[in-house]
Amino acid sequence: MIPSSWIFRVRPLTAAHMNWLDSLSFVSYAGNSLRDYALAAVYFVLWLAGLGLAQRFIVRRLAKLAAKTAGDFDDAIVGVFTRLKPPFYVLVAFFLAIQPLSLPPLAAKVVKVAFVTVVIYEVIRAFGEITDYLLEKRFAASAGGDPAEGEQARTAAHAIRLFVQIVLWGVGLVVALGNLGINVNSLIASLGIGGIAVALAAQNVLGDLFSSFTIFSDKPFHIGDLVQIGADTGTVEKIGLKSTRVRTQQGEMLVLPNREVASSRIRNFREMKRRRVVIQFGLEYGLPAAKLRRATETVKATVAAAGASFDRCHFLDYGDSALVFEIAYYVETGDYLAYMDIREKVNLGIYEAFEREGLPFAFPTQTVHLKQ
Repeated sequence: MIPSSWIFRVRPLTAAHMNWLDSLSFVSYAGNSLRDYALAAVYFVLWLAGLGLAQRFIVRRLAKLAAKTAGDFDDAIVGVFTRLKPPFYVLVAFFLAIQPLSLPPLAAKVVKVAFVTVVIYEVIRAFGEITDYLLEKRFAASAGGDPAEGEQARTAAHAIRLFVQIVLWGVGLVVALGNLGINVNSLIASLGIGGIAVALAAQNVLGDLFSSFTIFSDKPFHIGDLVQIGADTGTVEKIGLKSTRVRTQQGEMLVLPNREVASSRIRNFREMKRRRVVIQFGLEYGLPAAKLRRATETVKATVAAAGASFDRCHFLDYGDSALVFEIAYYVETGDYLAYMDIREKVNLGIYEAFEREGLPFAFPTQTVHLKQ
């Protein structure tokens, strides 16, 4: 049987309804008069035109403000509004225009579902574009032209983007269900309990993952750096989402969990601009004081000849079996092999110079005096 609300009804006109729009109210369909439909059509056109004009106004204003700033974050915001397409306006204008109408429950539910879905999608898309922009600036741009660094940055950016998308779509789903009249309290409670269970089961993996974000953002070292992490020393070969791989000086590959790397004290030798060397040596007792003074001058000349920066050389102490001297100098390089070459030159130069000057090195001895 056809519902009575879906049957056309014609009412007699009176003198109070001479207006054309008012006369349309005497003809109804599906619970709404033709006047209601006409007004909804007018509202639809007005809303559609208003949303289009609002977009243009906002884009122009933001573009003018963006032109006055040095950064390009505001350009990304302009891009978010620019990429809003007419189908979005049509759906929003249609939803707002039909609000005064009395629609069947099923039709009203379909329209509301479509409206909420599209709005949530556009919001998630906007946040996704802003996230992509921030990731591009923070990770990809920081890699420079190094292909290895670029690959690591893209891996980290992809992981962060995936995590953000999961969170956004999860929040969007809960908001959509709540707007459709569904009780989401139990769903939120279930998600919370499930999230805690997952976090406890995968706490090591999640710890490594978040530690990798810390390493990528803070950059305590780069691929190719010689580092000391805890008690291990080697060259960084790969920085992954779960682990960092270091080639030790003995040649083996050391795989360190990122959470261990992030919580350790890291010494990056690549960042060293100069190295300070302090060494001690001993001369034999019985040498004349003039030769001891000559030893200091000889050391200073030898260090300078080897390419190092002389700091000091002092007669430090009277040892048990030697006159102890202490030398301090700087090697002006961060390269470890170059540092070792210069240090070797200094040691050999001092040995040869003392040999020429007749300054014998002391070694542990003990003299016994006997009385008769």
